[in-house]
Amino acid sequence: MDYININKNSWNAKVDYHLKSDFYFVEEFIAGRTSLNEPELELLGDIKGKKILHLQCHFGQDSISLARMGAEVTAVDLSDKAIVEARILAEKCGVDVKFIESNVYDLPNVLEEKFDIVFTSYGVIGWLPDLEKWAKVIQHFLKPNGEFIMVEFHPVIWMFDDDFTKIAYDYQSTESIVETYEGTYADREANISQEYVMWNHALSEVFQSLINQNIEIKQFLEYDWSPYACFKHTVEVEKGKYRISKFDKKVPLVFSIKAMNKEFSN
Repeated sequence: MDYININKNSWNAKVDYHLKSDFYFVEEFIAGRTSLNEPELELLGDIKGKKILHLQCHFGQDSISLARMGAEVTAVDLSDKAIVEARILAEKCGVDVKFIESNVYDLPNVLEEKFDIVFTSYGVIGWLPDLEKWAKVIQHFLKPNGEFIMVEFHPVIWMFDDDFTKIAYDYQSTESIVETYEGTYADREANISQEYVMWNHALSEVFQSLINQNIEIKQFLEYDWSPYACFKHTVEVEKGKYRISKFDKKVPLVFSIKAMNKEFSN
């Protein structure tokens, strides 16, 4: 199964709808609004002058937001259409970001730099079958003592069906999840129907893959809210903070990791 091309086609189909959606507030973004949220901003701190590699960047809003904070940003996505639109968006914003079309696993073949920070966020690792390989890519690109910063939806959420009525999936995938999705999280009425391939990854798998690469976990946090109303049955409990109504604060929706590369061999 060619999961990379299946998912590339799926993401290519979403780009135009996402650019027009309220979810991505593109006009406000061009005018200066950041796309970064409280969890990642707290972890990032002052990034002025830092070299940042942003993995799985979609059409580049977070990448551009990082650059607006003074970082030198290289950003990567497997969707060629998203990368084209990211370059257009960066130009409209008057911000310099280096955008690269590549899947995560191939990136060491197309990029030779080292970075102070590798950053990835929200809905990213589910598209990757092998987190050991993912962690090796992260370690490859980090300078000694470089930081890895990640914010992601909590794996408990992916166990449920879309309506959150029952547990429908394993906490950790033993095989790929192949489904067809109507619309998109940013526009449920979008006239698209796309097959996709995903995997559920347990927290233990995330941690251990990083630890195996001598990437030392410095901070791990869980949040009972999400900055995005991207799930069904979400309610805004504070400005910019959403929960799934039937769960209230009983279930974590997001987790974050701050880690450091302790490997000095390369």
